[in-house]
Amino acid sequence: MSAATTLTHRPTTTAEHELAALQREHGRPLFALLLRLCDGDRQRAEDLVQETLVRAWQHPEALRADAFDSVRPWLMTVARRLAIDARRARQARPAEVGNAVLENAPVCADHAERAAAALDVREAVKTLTPEHREVLVLVYFQGASVAEAAATLGIPPGTVKSRAYYALRALRRVLPGYAADLR
Repeated sequence: MSAATTLTHRPTTTAEHELAALQREHGRPLFALLLRLCDGDRQRAEDLVQETLVRAWQHPEALRADAFDSVRPWLMTVARRLAIDARRARQARPAEVGNAVLENAPVCADHAERAAAALDVREAVKTLTPEHREVLVLVYFQGASVAEAAATLGIPPGTVKSRAYYALRALRRVLPGYAADLR
């Protein structure tokens, strides 16, 4: 006998009959409620209908209670609470992104790359003349304006600009892989 034949001829239990009856009688209203609560996401609504029926199967005492005429209010309450829990769980997680978003994301250098680049620049700055180094340190590393650097060094602003220009040009020659960063 094949596996398919074995599955189709398997005897069903009373609980399975009751669950199938619940699905036939209350499945559509449950799905309609959950579809609204899931903002039209059919797959999520179907999953929550199944989860609601699993809860009913796990709690047969609630289905046989004489306190109410129909089991539908209990099922609807369970379904609503499951939908609320699912929404809260989705909101607590960071948003999922697809592969297309990741492929287009800018790549940031890691700390090791930045540290290596800083060492390269530091070594390259040591190759500059003391005058060029002073201007570069003041203007680019300490953020001084041309006028502030001129006042600090006691030289005209035009000389500060000229030295900065020639210092960057010298660094471009020493650091060819960083040329785009030095413009």
